[in-house]
Order: sequence, then structure tokens, then C-alpha cells
Amino acid sequence: MSKKRSDKPKTAAKKPTPAREAVTPDRCVRLCRLIQLLTNGPKKRDVLAKKLRLDVRGFYRDLDLLRKSGVSIALLGGLYHLDQKPNEATDLLPFHDPLLTIGEARQLSKGRTVAHRRIKAKLEQILKPA
Repeated sequence: MSKKRSDKPKTAAKKPTPAREAVTPDRCVRLCRLIQLLTNGPKKRDVLAKKLRLDVRGFYRDLDLLRKSGVSIALLGGLYHLDQKPNEATDLLPFHDPLLTIGEARQLSKGRTVAHRRIKAKLEQILKPA
């Protein structure tokens, strides 16, 4: 027996596209550092803001951008937690110039041309351990 066909085409559910926002090189580095700090365990807002040299408003702006980018950070008992693997979170961050994510920049850095090496060097500069 054959199955009946529906006239309506099936559409796959799409994941929402993370926000793409232009960031300065300094902010890109700071967002990576914030993820690195949370990788070492939950932290209070005051501790994170101090280590990142941010005021409260700046901290919440960066936190908002991380969340809009798809990074999962939760506040439990006054402590901020990273709710995903650090590499997954870092790959979602906006790259500072052509509105790329870190993951897209990593993909573009794989190659042998001068452009590949330049992107790779920029990534190493941004992702160096805190």
C-alpha cells in the first residue's frame, strides 16, 4: 500500500540564528576571557567585573551580547555558570571585524595561504589563555 501525500510541503524546524553584532577587538578578547573565567567554575558578578575591568553596566552589556550570541550562562545562587562546553561557547562569539563567529574564523584559518595564516594568528592572539 502506498502512503497518501499531503499537499503541504514539510518544513524543517530551523534553529534561531544567533545575533551578529560588530565588536571591537578589545571586546572580542574580553568576551573570550569571560568564558575562560567561567570555565574555571562559577563566579560572582563582582569578581568577574573586576577581573575584566568593567563597571556593572559594562558587565551586563557583555553578558547580554553573550546570551544573544547563543552562549548559555545561568545565574544560580548569586553565581554565574557556563552551561555548555567552553569551545562550543567560544565558537558562538562574534569575531571583531567581518561579523564572523570564532567558529567561522577557525574554519577560515585552515589553509596554507597568507590570508589563512593571518586569521589563524589573530585567533591565537584572541584565544590566548588568561
